[in-house]
Amino acid sequence: MTSFRLAAYAVCVKDGRVLLARHMPPEGEATWTLPGGGVEHAEDPFDTVVREVAEETGYEAVVEALLGVDSRVIPAEDAWAGVEHQNVGVFYRVRVTAGESRPEPNGETAESVWTPVSEVTGLRRSSLVDVGLALARTAPASGHVPPVPVGGLLQH
Repeated sequence: MTSFRLAAYAVCVKDGRVLLARHMPPEGEATWTLPGGGVEHAEDPFDTVVREVAEETGYEAVVEALLGVDSRVIPAEDAWAGVEHQNVGVFYRVRVTAGESRPEPNGETAESVWTPVSEVTGLRRSSLVDVGLALARTAPASGHVPPVPVGGLLQH
């Protein structure tokens, strides 16, 4: 048995700070991640990332660029559902245009915080944060960066 998810993620860096969301799952520990989430049926990932930023953070955002795509397979023993899981993430550079930070209503995002990029490595975070920052920093023509190893503060 396997599971699959297509998701879109926002990489918003301004003045040396990145917008991170603190994900609070019903089970497990809190993890910092990029704003974003699953693409709904018949939804374009471009629209997903704008919707997810608004839902999770309270901010309105516009997409500035497609940064790349990351595909990773999480082994069953490491996946939350206990089955092998493939996540395909589409990463966009976004810019906040309006709004105020707030928790996600009836959701799993407890807060969103502008975090100095230099402090990210000290946070318990999703590997998606490192992938998104690497894509934003290097802007590879292929839209692909090497996989980020997980362990310690880095989570799937």
